[in-house]
Amino acid sequence: MPEHIFELELTTLYAISQKIGQALQLKQTLTGILGILSKNLSMERGTVTLKEKGTGMLKIIASHGLDPCEQKRGIYQPGEGITGAIFETAQPFAVPDIGKEPLFLNRTQARSLTKNSLAFIGVPILLNSEPVGVLSVDRLFGPEVAFKEDIRFLTIVAALMAQFVQLNQHVAQREEHLLTENRSLRAEVSAKYNHFFAVGVSPAMQTLNKLIQKVAPSRASVLLLGESGTGKTLTARIIHELSERRRNPFAKVNCAALPDNLIESELFGHERGAFTGATQLKIGRLEEAHSGTVFLDEIGELPLAVQAKLLRFLQEREFERLGSTQTRKVDVRIIAATNVDLNQAVEEGRFRSDLFYRLNVFPISIPPLRHRKADLPLLVEYFITKNAREYGRNFYFSSECMEIMSAYHWPGNVRELENLVERVAIMADSSQIDTKMLPEYLFNRKSGNPYDTPLEPATSRLEMMERETVLEALARNGWVQQKAASEIGLTLRQMGYRVKKFKLARIIRENKQRNLQYKNLSN
Repeated sequence: MPEHIFELELTTLYAISQKIGQALQLKQTLTGILGILSKNLSMERGTVTLKEKGTGMLKIIASHGLDPCEQKRGIYQPGEGITGAIFETAQPFAVPDIGKEPLFLNRTQARSLTKNSLAFIGVPILLNSEPVGVLSVDRLFGPEVAFKEDIRFLTIVAALMAQFVQLNQHVAQREEHLLTENRSLRAEVSAKYNHFFAVGVSPAMQTLNKLIQKVAPSRASVLLLGESGTGKTLTARIIHELSERRRNPFAKVNCAALPDNLIESELFGHERGAFTGATQLKIGRLEEAHSGTVFLDEIGELPLAVQAKLLRFLQEREFERLGSTQTRKVDVRIIAATNVDLNQAVEEGRFRSDLFYRLNVFPISIPPLRHRKADLPLLVEYFITKNAREYGRNFYFSSECMEIMSAYHWPGNVRELENLVERVAIMADSSQIDTKMLPEYLFNRKSGNPYDTPLEPATSRLEMMERETVLEALARNGWVQQKAASEIGLTLRQMGYRVKKFKLARIIRENKQRNLQYKNLSN
């Protein structure tokens, strides 16, 4: 070997070792090493391809001379093309002219094979004699190219890369362990004090907790606004626990869960014989919760006749049971919640404006999970801790799982996340949960929606989000309303109301037919 080449290689190895010694990030460091190879040894283009843990595919994670789109296309199966062959055989491979090599795929489409002849040199990146990736470079083809020397030198560089990859894996595992430990501790604290603070560290949740702290000690009515599954019931409970009424009853009434002819009796009670079937006296929830709090969930579903009676109670703090003329007074605080736009309901005559203004003394908007992704790790650990106690299993999600979950839209919000963690707790066979344990729909968030049809122009933003939530739940559950309703915490009656409200019957019918056609084609 000529002395000047030997010195150049030593200089290059020194620069690479310096780069590794100052390294923090895997991709940035490997990209920097490829840049050093290009600068010092006139290697035109280079890539580092590593095996992806979850999928087993070979993926370019660092490159020199490729733009982001070209790098993104660099995905191979082991054994596919030259890169796949190098990985599978764990042997180096050199191609004097890649334009004449049938194995060369040009998957990245970064090379013009017609203008200049390019030589390709690739070596495996080995850890404990097992391949973990491939280092490859391009050089202009010519008689002066010494492939044996290039392979020898690149093998040394690949060995340095392998050591750095292994070190990076150890650091990542340690960081993941510490993060899991930290989240677990924070989740334990949250579990202990979850009656005082909503779980979360995002700015949105910090604002929510401040609002809760402000309104809880007062006597004001509170209106909670938010999509299904965001935690409106928990928020109402926290407000109650932080108030002077915490030692007294907290009564929840779901205004959409009962038929119209029973909701009035549920709230205000009835006398014996007040109506057919009223065989005995019933104390209403308002009386039962005297000196406490009544939480009216789904207040937007309350029938107009009952709205009038509730308005009178809010104004005068008195009412009569059904079938009675005796006026009764009780002291309760009202917290109401809805996932529909009450302003629009007022405009459409479905909700009394005077009742709306009585309830809307202190409105609190609860953010959907997709707007507070920073809280996802803490929420996951909170639910893991909860399920570990219930099912006697300790487990954690891998970093790949957390990345996939963070990218997901979560139309069912925190309730959907809680259900997912519980499902995993039941199914888990090991302490680490990998991507194979996640449901398929988490991986398909970027696919187009065949059921995405335009909405009426007058529809509000809140209703658009509600419609999207219902549609996505239906799609995940084969367009079966009962299953979709159960997933997002609705009754079948509530789901039927939304199907009618958003004119979804045709969409459901067409997609059921499409699913049946696909099923018949596959048989």
